Amino acid sequence: MKERLLLSFTLLVVVYTLVPWVVTRIFSIGVFRKGSAGNRIALTFDDGPDPKYTPLLLDLLKKHDVKATFFVLGAKAERHPDLIGRIHREGHQIGIHNYSHKSNWLMSPWSVRRHQVERSADIVSSITGSKPVYYRPPWGILNVFDLFTLKSYNIVLWSVMPKDWRSRIARKKLKSRLETRIREGSVILLHDSGQTFGADPDAPAHMLTALDEVIAGMLQKGLIPVRVDELLEESAEYRLGIFKRVLVSIWMGWEWCFVKLFRVKPIDSMNPLLKIRIREYQGRQAIALPDGEQIRKGDRVAELHLDNYTLYQLGLHSRSPVQLATQLIRQTRLLMPEIGKLMLTDPLYRDVKGLYAITMIHRGSRQLGFTVIDLPNGLFARVTRTYLRLLLYVVHPNGKDRLKEKTALLEPKIVAISKNELKLRYTA
Repeated sequence: MKERLLLSFTLLVVVYTLVPWVVTRIFSIGVFRKGSAGNRIALTFDDGPDPKYTPLLLDLLKKHDVKATFFVLGAKAERHPDLIGRIHREGHQIGIHNYSHKSNWLMSPWSVRRHQVERSADIVSSITGSKPVYYRPPWGILNVFDLFTLKSYNIVLWSVMPKDWRSRIARKKLKSRLETRIREGSVILLHDSGQTFGADPDAPAHMLTALDEVIAGMLQKGLIPVRVDELLEESAEYRLGIFKRVLVSIWMGWEWCFVKLFRVKPIDSMNPLLKIRIREYQGRQAIALPDGEQIRKGDRVAELHLDNYTLYQLGLHSRSPVQLATQLIRQTRLLMPEIGKLMLTDPLYRDVKGLYAITMIHRGSRQLGFTVIDLPNGLFARVTRTYLRLLLYVVHPNGKDRLKEKTALLEPKIVAISKNELKLRYTA
């Protein structure tokens, strides 16, 4: 009996705490962690408002003419309504960070909603006249019910966390951490108060010194800090339905496993669209190429793979299928010389006969020198067709509609080019 009770309690704890952690931190389901909006980033500040550091931070943001998002504690907002008013008047966004800095794991879901989130939102609303609709839980920790009971709020986590609450890090490493980690669409977590558990009281002073230089550098590079709501609004990915986002997250997890398991390597780490691995050709039918080369069963080939996350991001920001196809051809053309160089200079590719892939995205490949061949009928062709259509549904923003249109064009094909042809076209 005791063992059953212990097991039941353990399962309850896992479901209440660890399941939402996996769902939100690994798969980003039900939360916003990173934007995909061009040259925009979001600076966010937790644990304030602080009477010492928040005014200095607001002065700094005004100096650079940039906007930010403040996730405030309701208790502090209650004590410092003047700071909440100033944040609002100066055009920054205010979100909720609970009434007190307590973990949602240690509270009931109704307590989180009523006594932490709603109470804080009412306090801010009474000061600004505008009710916050963005929420970040302390430490980014949610319980399993928060994803359902807080549906009226956009839950925001982060993609860059430089640990600025520690004075040693804020003083010595914060600037370099921010400069190396911030990318387009980043949501950066910083703190304008050092009064919460685990924080150093003087850490915000060092954060402000580093941030002054970092913002100047970002603006020089063309990165523009905006409010979270602006970044989210411009992020096409977040506008997709939750089912599609869940499916994409699961698929990208599967792709990560596939890439690691089969040692698929990017051609260029700075342009990850194309990846490659060496394998033996297993087709029963030989591939006859125009230059006389034949790829037979057992021959070593370089198998080409599209990076599906890159393809997904390109699709999100393409206005039409034609624009997407144009971008794919352009980026592939840029990478072809790299592939040719790799196959001619790397000893691992010495006996590789050519480059090979099975794909539904084959239009335009002939102008790059590829031969396009029908996939022989059979079980493999049917399985491949089903797999690639599922892949199209997942990675294309309008995948469901694309599957209904021109189905005759959605047939997988073999595309191949010999090593000699690669040499003539791209390394001469």
